Amino acid sequence: MRKLPALSAMKVFEVVGQTRSFTRAADRLNLTQSAVSRQVRNLEEQLGEALVIRHHHHLELTPSGAALLAALQQAFHTVELTVRGIMEKSNRNRLRINVPPTFAKRWLMPRLASLRQALPDIEISISTDLQDSLAERSLLDCAIRFGDGEWPVLQSRILMTERHIAVCAPGLLDSARPIDLSAFTFLHVLASADQRYLTWQHWLDAAELSDTDTGGGLEFDLQDMAIEAATRGLGVAVADRFMIAPQLDSGQLVQVLDVEVEGHESYWLVTRSEQKESPNVKAFRTWLLAELNAASA
Repeated sequence: MRKLPALSAMKVFEVVGQTRSFTRAADRLNLTQSAVSRQVRNLEEQLGEALVIRHHHHLELTPSGAALLAALQQAFHTVELTVRGIMEKSNRNRLRINVPPTFAKRWLMPRLASLRQALPDIEISISTDLQDSLAERSLLDCAIRFGDGEWPVLQSRILMTERHIAVCAPGLLDSARPIDLSAFTFLHVLASADQRYLTWQHWLDAAELSDTDTGGGLEFDLQDMAIEAATRGLGVAVADRFMIAPQLDSGQLVQVLDVEVEGHESYWLVTRSEQKESPNVKAFRTWLLAELNAASA
């Protein structure tokens, strides 16, 4: 019998090491903070070595704690890969994809019938949980991510880069008058709770309207909500042309000024670097590229 501490205690310590917080670890594990702290304390007593240094607002790993965390992460990763391989044998006809919410609604959903037709024998499962990670969850086969393409231990293939244009409902424009942006309500997308994306500023710079005051307006945590607000005539938004193509075609949205700016981030197809691409993922990638080529033709 191997003389190892309880697996549950080591799992708790791994989460504590990742979050550097008993409170955040407790939330993630659905335990009380005292239970998490007690598990770590018991583990330290078993090992006869301190693993964390307890500060008032955060935790710091000792050298022994850092070494144990690295070993546990590697071990759990290896176990996850093995479990995933076993599960895939019984799920050969299922493709689990995680995508950003706006991409799911604005780009993927209108093409879902095409995807079903292209992959008729594959059961497709789509999730939009922003916290769902290929590195931590065992069920996902692939994901579409928005960013710069740099994700550790993951392989990424670029799909498309955002093309930003300013849009609003046609009723807000008066063809008899020059466009005065200061008369509009600005619709913003939040990068975090207290910080907006800089898409408006980049667009205004390109339009040579950098002095325009965008301080007011409405804020949303999803681009999809800003697009919906623009469609309903609540203001003007800078949106990705790819996400609003149907609304532009139907006339629900119209472009404000002939200015288009390439975004600083892109959509990527992301898979695990260490795992051979499955036939289902390969088929999905082929369909994605075909749809993108058709849209840009």
